[in-house]
Amino acid sequence: MIHIRDQERVSSVTAAGQAIALEAQNLQIFYGPFQAVKNVNLAFQRNRITALIGPSGCGKSTVLRCFNRMNDLIPTARVEGAVLYRGKNIYDEDVDPVEVRRQIGMVFQKPNPFPKSIYENVAWGARINGYKGNMDELVESSLRQAALWGEVKDKLDQSGLSLSGGQQQRLCIARTIAIRPEIILMDEPASALDPIATLRIEELIQTLKADYTIVIVTHNMQQAARASDFTAFFSVDENRTGYLVEYGPTRNLFTNPENELTEQYITGRFG
Repeated sequence: MIHIRDQERVSSVTAAGQAIALEAQNLQIFYGPFQAVKNVNLAFQRNRITALIGPSGCGKSTVLRCFNRMNDLIPTARVEGAVLYRGKNIYDEDVDPVEVRRQIGMVFQKPNPFPKSIYENVAWGARINGYKGNMDELVESSLRQAALWGEVKDKLDQSGLSLSGGQQQRLCIARTIAIRPEIILMDEPASALDPIATLRIEELIQTLKADYTIVIVTHNMQQAARASDFTAFFSVDENRTGYLVEYGPTRNLFTNPENELTEQYITGRFG
């Protein structure tokens, strides 16, 4: 099996000279005979935050899970088209999906810390991936990047489940960071949190983009407007198949959308 990290690093570039971290080309997703998503073409700029928005059932989370092959875990799921990372289609037969998930990490909607200590929550992924460095330093740096170190440094042996919801989500982000991915996918990471915890997650995401490319699914349009650099709006057709309506800089999409459907959605006329 060819490992993604063994590939020569190839970054496509936009016409404006921006490096592309990940690109979907004519992406189509099926669950059995049902086509969930059709004809998605998206290029994500490196070290930027892209929000995927749209009404329930439009396929935005399904698309997100395609970017690190999480849909492989669903027996009826089938993907057509390509997702290019480092110049390689991650769906090629010679690509190891486990390696894809090391390079393209995911934070889920509901915080899911392991029933282990705070320290072991962060160290676990790195350990099973053969990390040979100083584990104490890795745990501390990951927790610092996740803006959690100051709150937990004196109780690293306590269970990760003892933390508040917002702290648990930041712990999950630290766990993702610890395996040193290049891209972080986030599936509505603040939807289960209170407003204060939500703002902390948004502030954290802004800090993390200096080191990572981030793609976030959110049902909260205000969050997309606050937290992202680019926004992709999805909708559904008459067959309930999701498709990409419009994609561009967040400020432009929210203030001067090109598509009437986008304007109707962001002004609350449907969705």
